[in-house]
Amino acid sequence: MKRTFETEFAGRHLSVETGEIAKQADGSVLVRFGDTVVLSTACCADTPKEGDFFPLTVNYEEKQYSVGKIPGSFLRREGRPGEHATLSARLIDRPIRPLFADGFRNEVQIVNTVMSVDRDNTPEMTGMLGSSLALCISDIPFEGPVAGVYVGRVDGKLIIDPTEEEAAKSDINLAVAGTKDAIMMVESSAKEVPEEEMLDAIMFGHEAIKELCAFQEEIIAAVGKEKRHIDLYTPDPAIKDDIYGRIGERMVKAISIFDKLERQDAIDALKKEITDDYESRSYENDKAKNKTMMMVGDILEEMVANEVRRLITEEKIRPDGRKVDEIRPLDVQIDLLPRAHGSAMFTRGQTQVIGTTTLGPLSEAQIIDNLTSEESRRFMHHYNFPPFSVGEIGRMGSPGRREIGHGALGEKALSAVIPSVEEFPYTIRCVADVVESNGSSSQASICANCLSLMAAGVPIKGVVSGIAMGLISSGPLDGNHPYTILTDIQGLEDHFGDMDFKVAGTSLGVTALQMDIKIHGVTREVLSEALAQAHKARAEIREAMEKVIAKPREEVSKYAPKMTTFHIDPDKIRDVIGTGGKVINDIIARCDNVKIDVEDDGTITIYHVDREMINKAKAIIDDIVREAKVGEIYEGTVNRVEDYGAFVNLFGDTDGLCHVSRLGWNYIDNANDVCKVGDKMKVVVIGIEDGKVKVSHREFLEKPEGYVERPERPAGRGNGNRGGNSFRGGHGHGDKKFHK
Repeated sequence: MKRTFETEFAGRHLSVETGEIAKQADGSVLVRFGDTVVLSTACCADTPKEGDFFPLTVNYEEKQYSVGKIPGSFLRREGRPGEHATLSARLIDRPIRPLFADGFRNEVQIVNTVMSVDRDNTPEMTGMLGSSLALCISDIPFEGPVAGVYVGRVDGKLIIDPTEEEAAKSDINLAVAGTKDAIMMVESSAKEVPEEEMLDAIMFGHEAIKELCAFQEEIIAAVGKEKRHIDLYTPDPAIKDDIYGRIGERMVKAISIFDKLERQDAIDALKKEITDDYESRSYENDKAKNKTMMMVGDILEEMVANEVRRLITEEKIRPDGRKVDEIRPLDVQIDLLPRAHGSAMFTRGQTQVIGTTTLGPLSEAQIIDNLTSEESRRFMHHYNFPPFSVGEIGRMGSPGRREIGHGALGEKALSAVIPSVEEFPYTIRCVADVVESNGSSSQASICANCLSLMAAGVPIKGVVSGIAMGLISSGPLDGNHPYTILTDIQGLEDHFGDMDFKVAGTSLGVTALQMDIKIHGVTREVLSEALAQAHKARAEIREAMEKVIAKPREEVSKYAPKMTTFHIDPDKIRDVIGTGGKVINDIIARCDNVKIDVEDDGTITIYHVDREMINKAKAIIDDIVREAKVGEIYEGTVNRVEDYGAFVNLFGDTDGLCHVSRLGWNYIDNANDVCKVGDKMKVVVIGIEDGKVKVSHREFLEKPEGYVERPERPAGRGNGNRGGNSFRGGHGHGDKKFHK
């Protein structure tokens, strides 16, 4: 039976429908937020999967009909999820995943189908609400509800779920999700906003989240199903006691080795000792053997995790011996790659990233085809994480969800300092290639590409540095259990820790935040402490960067396209383009394949590595759009002579007629008597009629003494042949004049 639940949220109508659509799913809701409509479903497998992880999949399916579009692909069907859909799926996954019990191994799939989009009412957070509700009203065990909101700030005022117009003016673009009790996820870009103000925005968003959680609890109470029993995975206690008894003390010593590779070799040797033993034993069948070996692996992993966490929380000792607020050794280099427009390498401990910047014309901006209003992107930040960076063999190819997510975070962090298109009319692509990794490679990529941008001569507005903060807790964050905030977490601390909190920004403030957790939320106090510790670390990293390059170079690389921008009358654009692009293609060919961008407002930008080619192309365009004006003086070339006058090329395709009467002060019977094709002639424009230009040359000749201007005679007849008593007739250019 269909049930509908309604409320007002952020000044807009929010409704949830259930019991009518997708009834065979374990849980399904149709959520309407304004005119945005998302169908969210949840399904759970009946039996657990083999493996040491929770198999949760969150899909975010963007339907082009939701915004009245037909897909642009060849088949005119929606294809694989685009970048925006992938990031939206990750946004929903991150606060939901920690709310399943440890040991949950049944596969769960959440599908959000975006069916109608009102861009003033967020489909992403509508999908998060729907995902939480689909789980909560189903029989799937889930420790929700959870909800999310966007937070903006316009003219100092914080806004929940800003409209598209408000978001364009906002200096904060924050996504925050959580339960009614704590924050679960943060993702943000900002325009150099101080940490305390970012924290206020996060907590402002949490107050709105509490409203959405209360609304969900009403729905769950009305239509929620009784939760099914799920057998949670737990290792065999006998096997656990055996392994701890045999290698427990040796594992503690191995974990205390500072060097990553040495430590890992020691840990791996102990793991191999145990796994080889259990592998060689007799089992009833392969299924029993596989189950035991999985348990052995889990126990060994748990052993390492428990010791790492104990050392940090109790003894304040990190795996590599650092203090809790200490950054690993830093190394900064620029100009590694001579032909790249800008390049740098940033190394922090055993994490190393090579960053590059490439500049191109505006016409090479990325074309965006998703459900947002964004149509193109002139600044791109791409992140690559090859398997060799961690000494492994693995898949190479198109980026996965993690790579897309880390690239987008770097793009947010650096976008705040990228110059406007008016200041720097280039398309800018940054690429971060991780060549070695031991934690926090996303923040190293931000540092590397901030350096590569400055090396490339991009006039960024500030130096951006980033750091990843961690959290190791001994229990719930209720004030009764100690916890430790870690600066610059490495791989082991990230893997076994409770929080990964990435902070990037300039000396003025934060430009990007991202927080993921594995526990049931964090408090304001924890976030405040992490932000303060990150502020200190970012300043230290920024200082190291500025020692190598303190500000952007004045000029772009000699291998980068130079450019010039100017404006023409929009009515002249058709003259520059020509029929079928004939004119502009001719300019490109004559100027060594320059790139020319022409905007509808008459803005023209020309790009080429050779400044001479840019100047040549600009001169040609200037000549095309130029108009002669009365009184202007030109050094022209005679390109045609008739008996009644000479045609002088002033510029481009513009000629002016110098009538025979204006070629000199004395009477001239035939223009051929005084000039020929190819002669240089200085002329002044004396008139323009119906687009035809009249010029005079005699003003630049010495006037004869006693010269008297003769009156013009009435126009004669004929086609300009001599007749009567020495007169000249015109050929349609200028007035016909008679001379004695």
